[in-house]
Amino acid sequence: MLDTRTSYTFLFRGYDIENLNLVFCCTKTGNKWTASAHIITAVIGSGVLSLAWAIAQLGWIAGPSMMLLFAFIIYYTSTLLSVGYRTGDQLNGKRNYTYTQAVRAYLGGYKVKLCGIIQYVNLFGVAIGYTIAASISMMAIKRSNCFHSSGGKNPCHMNGNLYMISFGIVQILFSQIPNFDQLWWLSSLAAAMSFTYSTIGLGLGVGKVIGTNDSISFSWNLSSVYYL
Repeated sequence: MLDTRTSYTFLFRGYDIENLNLVFCCTKTGNKWTASAHIITAVIGSGVLSLAWAIAQLGWIAGPSMMLLFAFIIYYTSTLLSVGYRTGDQLNGKRNYTYTQAVRAYLGGYKVKLCGIIQYVNLFGVAIGYTIAASISMMAIKRSNCFHSSGGKNPCHMNGNLYMISFGIVQILFSQIPNFDQLWWLSSLAAAMSFTYSTIGLGLGVGKVIGTNDSISFSWNLSSVYYL
């Protein structure tokens, strides 16, 4: 049994302590509100902006069916995360703070390395996707201002390389902040942004439906007048 001084020495020198099951290696400061913010941030992302378009392409049968399917997948994976958080006893068992630790505890072997490779490949792809999406969004705002200022006469051709480089530099700077993922207000801000995505998507969808109904009503009135 390691005493407190020896345990802190292991922590300070950076030795592999994940098998020591030390309670104080990760201070728990979260509550139900921060947990809810994390869940909202994970489930609702910027992809919700294109959700209405995707559902429209699939149709009324396949669209809702896919939403129900992915809702079940989210529920299933969330259950796996909650069950795999502790090894053995679900109340007093060893905590697994990362995906790799959970895979090592339950599967082991080469699957641990496979999990790490998948995580880094996924992180790499997501980083590229968000960098491109951010540059496209900034270009769209700039082009919109250009159109309004020129009255639609200027084609407003732009190059997105500057915006991608700028966003990448900001990412590098933020990544240097120590314990950036532990900031208490970060999840709340991300959850607020998630609700903003949903509100924008809902507003655009409602506006599209209202515009479609108005055009249908106008066409119906024109056809009625022509018939008379």
